[in-house]
Amino acid sequence: MVKAIFPGSFDPVTNGHLETIKQASKAFDKVFVVIMTNTSKKYLFSARERAELVEDALADLKLANVSVLTRPATLTVDVAKELQTNIIVRGLRNSEDFLYEQQISAMNKKLNPAIETIYFMTSSENSFVASSMIKEIAKFNGDVSQFLPEKAALALKRVLGSNEK
Repeated sequence: MVKAIFPGSFDPVTNGHLETIKQASKAFDKVFVVIMTNTSKKYLFSARERAELVEDALADLKLANVSVLTRPATLTVDVAKELQTNIIVRGLRNSEDFLYEQQISAMNKKLNPAIETIYFMTSSENSFVASSMIKEIAKFNGDVSQFLPEKAALALKRVLGSNEK
């Protein structure tokens, strides 16, 4: 059985994330979506809330080989070892993502030489979607429903959408 992990902050989960999860679920026997911590980010949702939003978004997709886990204070390579895989899945939107992800991949490879990073390109429909931009739109009461799964959009509106314009 070929297993892979798709680590990320998912704050909140976007349609681009779901696209990558769907691609990975076709390529691997088992995919673990792992809710993690990026210390340079300030989160709107707790790790558990982020996991619940991902689980809810995945429920409609009926991907039997995908599971959601939280590992908020763990290195990605350690999660891979725990789950007995050496494959890390990452989504790419553009060349900026590639340069950033290339650095992360190299660091992970230094920490564990057996680690392989597999990249999936998003469609042009999701190539510009970034959670930071989505948060900005929501903060000023803009409609984010076309970029996020339904419950994630509602949760974001609940947390940010009450601000004055």
